[in-house]
Amino acid sequence: MRSIAYFCIFSFLWVACEKSSTNEIKVGIQPYADFSKAKTDTVAKIIHTFYSVETIILPKKSHHISTFTKVKSPRYRADKIIKLQKVELADSLDYIIGLTEKDISTSKKENGKIKEPIHKYQDWGIMGLAYCPGESCVVSTFRIQHKNKAVHFMRLKKVTVHEFGHNLGLPHCPDKKCVMTDAVESVATIDKAQLALCKKCSNQIK
Repeated sequence: MRSIAYFCIFSFLWVACEKSSTNEIKVGIQPYADFSKAKTDTVAKIIHTFYSVETIILPKKSHHISTFTKVKSPRYRADKIIKLQKVELADSLDYIIGLTEKDISTSKKENGKIKEPIHKYQDWGIMGLAYCPGESCVVSTFRIQHKNKAVHFMRLKKVTVHEFGHNLGLPHCPDKKCVMTDAVESVATIDKAQLALCKKCSNQIK
């Protein structure tokens, strides 16, 4: 996963939550293309229960052509997706979470510049991306597949909770059991993490 401000891979400088309480927060759940209803409902439910916010499932839509890239392989640029979502965010919503089955990517940077070698990092495949803090994030199931449906759905929950946590201002956590740990693009790290915040992160979100 990742974030944009310092880029994160699971892919953030702590900034206090701009909202004093999540009780009145409304989060739009935006499924793209062929994202299934079962997975959409799962995300809406876990975000609602985990962060005590209202979730509203939005009508499916196609990815905007401007987000498509073929730099290394057919993908959709996560940074462009979340920027478009932010621009199009309805006044009735505070945040928006994009959900896609497609592969997504962004540029992996270090000190403001694309990491070397550029051919490797200019279009880096990721599981999710979020601003920290921010109003928009996107999650892809492309890199979290598993033949066991329960494992796949648990990965989806963890990645989504992680990315939305960044939107709320939570940085990566050094506790490897915390859902906010940096997965460094490893599904094994996701599997080992718990679907829960450590005490420190929980106190921050409050």
